[in-house]
Amino acid sequence: MERSSIGQNMETLFTQLEKFLKTETVVGEPMTIGEVTIVPLITVSFGCGMGGGSGKDPEKSEEGSGSGLGAGAKISPDSVLVINKGEVTMMPVKGKANLEKLMEKVPDILSQINIKSEKESKAESESE
Repeated sequence: MERSSIGQNMETLFTQLEKFLKTETVVGEPMTIGEVTIVPLITVSFGCGMGGGSGKDPEKSEEGSGSGLGAGAKISPDSVLVINKGEVTMMPVKGKANLEKLMEKVPDILSQINIKSEKESKAESESE
């Protein structure tokens, strides 16, 4: 069995995992709407396995070897940080009840944001 192919496969696997698993994977990109910033927090789980072997076919007097490796990952939202006027609130999103609580707060958050429609902005600029 060739050790170099196993080593190369492992190096490739971990290089790709390193590219994937970075800070932005667990702490999402902040989204700013008006004065409110929302930062998603994500749970990342992964696992990998590797195996190899060699053997001889007694009937054909042939030898062979092989190796393989694999990886799996699970990404799921965990919570959301809501930053509003210096106040930080953590809102869990796991579970139906928590998601419902978060959705109930969206109108309150949006009402605190001073977003003007195009008509309002145009009317204000014309009156000036």
